Amino acid sequence: MTQPVPPRALTIAGSDSGGGAGLQADLKTFLACGVHGMSAVTAVTVQNSLGVSEFHEIPAHLVAAQIESVVTDIGVGAAKTGMLASAEIIAAIADTVERLGVTPFVVDPVAASQHGDPLLRPDALDVLTRRLFPLATLVTPNLGEIKLLTGVEVRSRADLRAAADALLALGPRWALVKGGHLDGPESVDLLTDGNTEIELPAPRITTDHTHGSGDTLASATTAALARGYDLPAAVALGKRFVTGAVAHSFPLGAGLGPVGHFWRIRDWPEET
Repeated sequence: MTQPVPPRALTIAGSDSGGGAGLQADLKTFLACGVHGMSAVTAVTVQNSLGVSEFHEIPAHLVAAQIESVVTDIGVGAAKTGMLASAEIIAAIADTVERLGVTPFVVDPVAASQHGDPLLRPDALDVLTRRLFPLATLVTPNLGEIKLLTGVEVRSRADLRAAADALLALGPRWALVKGGHLDGPESVDLLTDGNTEIELPAPRITTDHTHGSGDTLASATTAALARGYDLPAAVALGKRFVTGAVAHSFPLGAGLGPVGHFWRIRDWPEET
């Protein structure tokens, strides 16, 4: 009996050899959220729980070819970006996404690893904001990336709206400003399109093991978009998923452990 085709989502991102972030985190999240995950690899990182020691970029034309191959044959219900590495790769992605009409399109402007290791060439920032942001249905930078992209420093919840306005001025339809690195008993994110403004609170979970949390939020949101949810509902589902993943994070190696992407998947029963 032929099974129905599941929703499909595409991640355009770099790899994480430790499996906690990058396209590995995206694909695990897609699976846990009930969508078929596909990937266009932008870079291969040498990475573990202690950080990124080096990376190798995939040629820009091959990144574009991966996207086109998937979109024109299998189809994409929603797509997201992660580590994009260089101006050439970003320009190739923008050309391909725009030409093929890939939407909804979530841009997670990954500039550095959680350890602070750079993952984006300095000359790529202008191309990222000028070419990719105007194509984005949603952008999901962390606080460090917001400062790098807009110059706005978020020190408290009162600064969230100013950061969102600065991001929206760069062209995306919606901006999600994440407050997870602020102090307080709750982690409050702000989602806005300039008219509608939605606060997304969640209990703050005390743990050092949050590797891949930003990727996971963006990919869970992308999965929900691929399943047909509207943007606010998709972001709320993404927030709920990453909160559960952080609550089920675990130590791995000698450094920062990952969030638990499989927290909603039950263990297989033992065979009898």
